[in-house]
Amino acid sequence: MSLDLADLTDLADEHLRAAHTAPHGRSARLVLHDGVLRQTVIALTSGTSLDEHNAPPAASLQVLRGRVNLTASGRAEELRTGTLRMIPKERHGLTALEDAVVLLTAVND
Repeated sequence: MSLDLADLTDLADEHLRAAHTAPHGRSARLVLHDGVLRQTVIALTSGTSLDEHNAPPAASLQVLRGRVNLTASGRAEELRTGTLRMIPKERHGLTALEDAVVLLTAVND
């Protein structure tokens, strides 16, 4: 059985470069999709946000580089490089406090 391998360091570098040239300040790539499981690398330049959106049934966010604020219910939680956090099962948003790259793992119905 062959599995696709992704070098997260290389992907973080690639997508942060792409985010810097993108007019909206972000770049993303689905790196793993297996049934209901999806993993996506998302790069955001400093100050860039993902507006509030609905949560999937189960998800986590791992900060690969930089610092972000995860917002939900009027609260903001700062997450730094190396942090792994469950995403709240409510509307939430994400803002880069500095150039940042995250790995979003989501399970969708």
